[in-house]
Amino acid sequence: MQDIHHILKTYWGYEQFRPLQEDIILSVLAGKDTLALLPTGGGKSVCFQVPAMAQDGLCLVITPLIALMKDQVEQLKKRGIPAVAIYSGMNRREIDIALDNCVYGNVKFLYLSPERLLTELFQERVKRMKVSLLAVDEAHCISQWGYDFRPPYLQLTELREALPKVPVIALTATATEQVRQDIQEKLGFKQQNVFVKSFARDNLSYSCLYTEDKTGRLLEILQRMQGQSIVYVRSRRQTVEMARFLQSRRISAAAYHAGLKFEERNAVQAAWIQDKVRVMVATNAFGMGIDKPDVRLVVHLDLPESLEAYYQEAGRAGRDEKYAYAVILYGPSDVADLQRKVEEGHPPVELIRRVYQALANFYQLAVGSGTLSSFDFDLNEFSKSYKLKPLEVHHAIKRLQEEGYVQLNEAYYQPSRLFILLDNMALYEFQVLNPEHDALLRMSLRLYGGEAFTNFIKISEKKLAEQLRVSEQEVRRKLQYLHKLKVLIYEPQHDSPQLVFTKPRQDALSLPLNQKRLNQLRKRAVEQVKEMAHYVETSDRCRTQLLLEYFGEISDKSCRICDYCLAQRKKERAEQEGKELRNKVITLVKEKSYLPKELVQQFEPKHQESITSLIRELVDLGRLKYQESGKLEAVG
Repeated sequence: MQDIHHILKTYWGYEQFRPLQEDIILSVLAGKDTLALLPTGGGKSVCFQVPAMAQDGLCLVITPLIALMKDQVEQLKKRGIPAVAIYSGMNRREIDIALDNCVYGNVKFLYLSPERLLTELFQERVKRMKVSLLAVDEAHCISQWGYDFRPPYLQLTELREALPKVPVIALTATATEQVRQDIQEKLGFKQQNVFVKSFARDNLSYSCLYTEDKTGRLLEILQRMQGQSIVYVRSRRQTVEMARFLQSRRISAAAYHAGLKFEERNAVQAAWIQDKVRVMVATNAFGMGIDKPDVRLVVHLDLPESLEAYYQEAGRAGRDEKYAYAVILYGPSDVADLQRKVEEGHPPVELIRRVYQALANFYQLAVGSGTLSSFDFDLNEFSKSYKLKPLEVHHAIKRLQEEGYVQLNEAYYQPSRLFILLDNMALYEFQVLNPEHDALLRMSLRLYGGEAFTNFIKISEKKLAEQLRVSEQEVRRKLQYLHKLKVLIYEPQHDSPQLVFTKPRQDALSLPLNQKRLNQLRKRAVEQVKEMAHYVETSDRCRTQLLLEYFGEISDKSCRICDYCLAQRKKERAEQEGKELRNKVITLVKEKSYLPKELVQQFEPKHQESITSLIRELVDLGRLKYQESGKLEAVG
């Protein structure tokens, strides 16, 4: 077993661990099942990556977030650590190669989406892998009491049975006490073992500001506070409209939502990370995996659906431990709007069945077929085809996702990929016999190397076209032809939302929807709205205490920087200042009689109005009285 501090320094460049990280890592290395709760930006990935590097064998990482999965694999590869990912939309041959490399190669991390766990292909190979650790990211998804329940996560129980001696580390940023217990039970912890970093953020000032003019108030806040900011809104349309409004007021802003093409998303994200754009106006599709430490302000113009979601999104401010702000602007109808949204979000069973049937028809899937089939999905085109409202389709798919029948990956991007099927000699013979394809094949090998014989590699048709001095269309045409000839496998770029059938297609009329669980989820969503409403509408408690209480962490210590605490401090200062002014007035009058005007002039201009009021108050209380000359004297 290697020294964990040496690993941290060698691969991550850090001299020391953050609070709690080392304790969690040592627990994992001791072979204990471990649940780690670390706030957003708390360094969760290091907690499983470092112990995996300290041991022989492979670390299996289960996560539902494809974008985050891809990002972590790329980051590990940049550090010289072999890692692969398997998720919806991949070619069967590509999955086959990746799993083979995990069995026979030196792969250290295998990232999987949860729906892949029970595939025959995976279950057969995992028995031959030397697995040292099972890491479950976004572990709250396994609990029906969590805010983002995913039925495929329940399959982890069977994986644990297949790997009885392999410890598990479950990680999440947010979990109530009920969710923590549920995670450990569902994952079959041998004994309870939870590490919780305090949910308190000493540098983050929470505020809930009531206003009937959110746009004006936002503008005022952004003009008063400098630094990189995120403004969260509910709809894609709002992101565009609000970004344009801010631009019209000379505030650098960009819009981000899952409907943007990959190039657009990448461009606005890069501009914001590089400080070329100050404000990112976004839906909740933005932020996951974004490691920008110097965000000074996060504003919500619409109420999040739960305090868990709010805590994660607000927590993207101030990761550099410097002072930052998280603000909710809410209006008179916001709570009612959120309640209505929750009602709309849980459509009747008949509608869910109808949407499921329409999806099966749309993709021409026969009953019993389609397991893990992945399709491009256009919400508007689909809704129009079946005379459905896009919003009701969206909510029905969410419920089908919670029931484990489908998975919708909205911000999906897969670059073009290539894998050469022929070996070196056979390819050379093909090039000799087919000289019209020789230039493209030679250029592909020159640009991307021999790895194309053993792995799927990312390629750029544009770069190939530039080097060959032909059109991109010509490159694509030739690659497609070579694909047909089975010289290579060519997977063109994908940049559309992907809908995955995670189970064999069922008969819609007899689709076994769990009505009891659907009702429980609806009830839980209603409770979460009540908790959210309680948080924003409470005006006599410290905001941090309210959040901590929700997550089961009781504290009588005020944060001193939220809107309530700041108001209290201001009130205390005003009371103290008032007391000092009162004492000074009485002391002055005891020493000498003053006309009221003369007395007022003994104080700084900023206090003079307060002194006039104070004189009247002290006369009414009988502490001062007027002489016949009109001057004031002290009584007693």
